[in-house]
Amino acid sequence: MVRLRFAPSPTGYLHVGGARTALFNFLYARKMNGKFILRIEDTDLERSEKEFEEGLIESMKWLGLNWDEGPDVGGGYGPYRQSERLDIYNKYAQKLVEEGKAYKVYAYPEEIEKLREELLSQGKAPHYTREMLESFTTPERIKEYEEKGLKPAIYFQMPRKEYVLNDIVKGQVVFKEGTLGDFAIIRSNGVPIYNFACVIDDYLMKITHVIRGDDHLSNTVKQLAIYEALGWNPPEFGHVSMILGPDAKKLSKRHGATSVEEFKERGYLPQAVVNFLALLGWSHPEGKEIMSLEELISAFSLDRLGKNPAIFDPQKLKWMNAEHFRHLSDEEMLEVSKPYLEKFAREEEINERKEWFIRLLKAIKDRVEELSQIPELVEFFFVEPENKVELSDEVKQVYSELVKEIENIEQWDEKNIYQAFKNAMKKGKVKGKDFYMNLRIVLTGREEGPELIDIVYLLGKENIVKRIQKQLG
Repeated sequence: MVRLRFAPSPTGYLHVGGARTALFNFLYARKMNGKFILRIEDTDLERSEKEFEEGLIESMKWLGLNWDEGPDVGGGYGPYRQSERLDIYNKYAQKLVEEGKAYKVYAYPEEIEKLREELLSQGKAPHYTREMLESFTTPERIKEYEEKGLKPAIYFQMPRKEYVLNDIVKGQVVFKEGTLGDFAIIRSNGVPIYNFACVIDDYLMKITHVIRGDDHLSNTVKQLAIYEALGWNPPEFGHVSMILGPDAKKLSKRHGATSVEEFKERGYLPQAVVNFLALLGWSHPEGKEIMSLEELISAFSLDRLGKNPAIFDPQKLKWMNAEHFRHLSDEEMLEVSKPYLEKFAREEEINERKEWFIRLLKAIKDRVEELSQIPELVEFFFVEPENKVELSDEVKQVYSELVKEIENIEQWDEKNIYQAFKNAMKKGKVKGKDFYMNLRIVLTGREEGPELIDIVYLLGKENIVKRIQKQLG
């Protein structure tokens, strides 16, 4: 059985890059009837916050990327927070020390930094060797550490050899001998370094595939070496392309919203965000673009993950959101719009006048790209426009007749509304364009918007008469 995981650090909101990584792992796990695991990598004690962990979990659930094992649901391979697994990491680190594959380093951070600067000043890469680092391990230094209650860091002795990775996405990747030197696996505070904890967790949680961004590719050689040292087979790795902004530079805040929370707040539908993210580095075999989560699962395959950087196009996301909004059922459209309609009506009123509100949403749905636009699009239905419209005497005369015709309508429907328009226009000398354009401005205060017949029907007889009479003075 395939087992894939998403392992975020709770140091901020869920970035689109992380969300895409989670999605690809989720899609493959579901496609293969495997397991999808959520693991929280919270060993960055200074930056990790419970608030961010809760936010990550909430965002994942909002996207519909539900997991089979994790910190909130449990599972047979927990704990699923790294901060609760420190004894496990230290156990394996000690094993490597005992086997001579890792060693203790009694050096202060500033001494390591000085060593790094010396190597750079000599034109050398900052690759540490065991000889360099163990030079700090004198009887005096060990005693000093013991007296101060300090613990040594543990460094892994990197074998001087070539490593080859057969990457699912990139193909064969060769890490030449001497790519890097020895590196820390356990800090002096007993907390593991990412590359070490990651290996231990993936092995013990029986992870079969690791799909992640190619910014992690440089970490892979360290992880391959640790797997080898522990005598474990590594999972299959797939490093997907980076996400770039429209200017082909690394996606960042300067490109606008980049977190799932921001998209949720602006009124994007989760299914639209998932659909959009899936196409950032993966393509449907038939070039299909609008897909549900179920369709994505059915079509997903690792061999269609792209090698080239994906371009994040905000306009395409808007288009995709609009498409998904338009394809909602009436009930679904009303439900997702309620938070935005509640600026004008309580939920009880929305439920009581459900059919009216559904008709309202259908009238504007072709103009909605982000749900946060809904209040502005519907405001004139609830708030009378204050503008005074310049009307010719001829138009005023026709609108006076229109008021009478409107008041005489017994059954409020489109057929009778159109007939009222025709009857009023017959009694005056006004072109159809002037009649309809000015009527739109009189009723809404705007030159553009939904179909005029929808506006008149939804506003109702009383509001129509009141707004026209106000302009007639």
